[in-house]
Amino acid sequence: MASSQIKTEPKLRRELTAIYRLSAYFGWMDSIFNHISVRIPCEAGEEQSYLVNPEGYLSGEMSPDLLLKVNTSGKVLDQPGVTFIPAGFTIHSAIHVSREDATCIVHNHAMAGMVVSAMKEGLLPLTQISMEFYNRIAYHDFGGIELELSNQDRITQDLGNHKAMIMRNHGLLTVGETVAEAFYYMYYLHESCEIQMRTLSATKNPLIPSPEICEHTASQYDQYHQGDVQDLWAAMLRMLDREFPNWDQPKTSC
Repeated sequence: MASSQIKTEPKLRRELTAIYRLSAYFGWMDSIFNHISVRIPCEAGEEQSYLVNPEGYLSGEMSPDLLLKVNTSGKVLDQPGVTFIPAGFTIHSAIHVSREDATCIVHNHAMAGMVVSAMKEGLLPLTQISMEFYNRIAYHDFGGIELELSNQDRITQDLGNHKAMIMRNHGLLTVGETVAEAFYYMYYLHESCEIQMRTLSATKNPLIPSPEICEHTASQYDQYHQGDVQDLWAAMLRMLDREFPNWDQPKTSC
């Protein structure tokens, strides 16, 4: 293992555990069928690898030692005999390889996201929260459960250089240069879907600002983005420490 991995991997395991625990806390779960990953830095010439959850665990059960290290060929490197979700491999390995900035990938089947994924109109700019994604979100049409590796090119092409994607009739996906950024985008993408679901249940004629106002609002987020990402992540880690003591300890010591 490269020296950079030795220093970085424990931190990444803790951060990935945090985002699994937060996903459980906020209800972004489909029982045991969730997958979030983070890429591990590697030296030039080495095959890329990433951390992901093993099959059969709820997000709220995750701990740093349970996470699997998997290479982009699909081989589990650290816990032979332990398996991961096949559809997760199709999605995560493709994006990690194709997007240098996709250090962390969050995918879930949260209720509000699935509801909006089934709406022909996609995500609507109903509030300033959802306007952050105005003209900045990708869509991936449903073609069945993502088990075929032949679908990987279509996934990466549909995502393009976006940080968020609605997988139609399926769920939500976000990527980030850090775990904190991927969480930030998922938090507000889910909030946007929740707002849309509730708004459209209350009115068939929602008020939507002009395209010019929506674009202006989206661009306003840029100057605050980096600071907002870090501040939100720090607040979430404090919450985990407060509400779930020892959340980041090995499973055997919990």
